Amino acid sequence: MSYTIEDVHNKIKKLLYSLTGITLTENKDIMISNRIDKLRRNCNYYGDIMELLISIEQGKNVTEFINSFTTNKTHFFREDFHFIDLKNRVLPELYKAGQKASIWCSASSTGEEPYSIAMTVLETNEELHYNIQASITATDIDTNVLQYAADGIYRYSKSSKEFPSWIKPQKYFKKRVQENLTGEEILIKVKDELKRMITFHVMNLNDDSYPFSNNQFDVIFCRNVLIYFSVEDQNNILKKIFKHLKIGGTLYIGHSENPQDLIHYVRRVGQNIFVKEKDLI
Repeated sequence: MSYTIEDVHNKIKKLLYSLTGITLTENKDIMISNRIDKLRRNCNYYGDIMELLISIEQGKNVTEFINSFTTNKTHFFREDFHFIDLKNRVLPELYKAGQKASIWCSASSTGEEPYSIAMTVLETNEELHYNIQASITATDIDTNVLQYAADGIYRYSKSSKEFPSWIKPQKYFKKRVQENLTGEEILIKVKDELKRMITFHVMNLNDDSYPFSNNQFDVIFCRNVLIYFSVEDQNNILKKIFKHLKIGGTLYIGHSENPQDLIHYVRRVGQNIFVKEKDLI
């Protein structure tokens, strides 16, 4: 089979878009080359790469392909001002209304975000003497990172500034013994109290619809995932997500993202923090 590197990259971009809606731009060529090696390992296939891509197009190794080419950059309490807003505004409002907190983390990756949400709920309960019951639904398209999240084991450096001052990691994690780690780095495992608050599910944001009820969630986190889609697809995803947010519910999006057409249906209350005022027409 005669083809060029450009042919391979174009095939991958087309496949990824058709399966996930994710758009890879021209400046992603180095990343694509690196991910091809990951794809080979995931599929345990070291033959002709174009033949492998054609087999994926025909429905084989689709999960391995998606897991190889999705990006999962995250950390605990990323953009911590959203968690501060959750603690200081959203959760007290729900508590005073006598409501449980129903929260959807729509791009949960390796789990740091939903666990950060869970820690925020528990910290709020302790600090304000509340007893807010929270259910957190965490979804992602990548099955590998969802399993990683469900296992809840992370590398942690004692000098890390990943956790804000109002969170004490030792309250929510157990230290694990790992002989081959050196220096200040240790392994920590999420305590069962946090795990019980979260359910992890595979879900594709590019699907035509989502398996939730209209106006189901009080809070939706959709942060730093829209950047991987075209502007048009970002808008479509936001509209689909928005149907599942309650009137008066809060939508958090990433620092470089914007609410697109939703701007006419929300009230901005903080940095990329929006409260739903009415349903889409």
